[in-house]
Amino acid sequence: MEKLKFETINTITHQNWNEFVQKVYGRPYNFQQQDGCKDRGTYSFEVCDGFDPYDFENDTIPEKVNGPEMGVSFRAWIERDPKQEIEDGKESYVLELWWFRNFYPCVDMVIDDLRKRGLLENGNYMIVIDW
Repeated sequence: MEKLKFETINTITHQNWNEFVQKVYGRPYNFQQQDGCKDRGTYSFEVCDGFDPYDFENDTIPEKVNGPEMGVSFRAWIERDPKQEIEDGKESYVLELWWFRNFYPCVDMVIDDLRKRGLLENGNYMIVIDW
């Protein structure tokens, strides 16, 4: 009988992913809170040379927590001061929620940049989303 074939997948909790991204970039980041808040589940991706990541087009979005516009270009995310106040409120938790839920880059850009920095090796990965 033929043996079962399998592949190795590097598993990361979304909490560990968030902490790593925040440490590398010094920006508020919460993968689960993006795209209207993700349900429990998994997000799979492959890290490889020659990957052409998608980048959001917006350089700015309204400064409103839970507003309908979500996602900004990787460049805009990197360039904005994370302490810069927003119109929607002066409290620190409001600013953090805005970064988590509205002002975030496409995960493809984060993945590719981490690969280019040598911080994410080629291979198959899965982020486990459970809160």
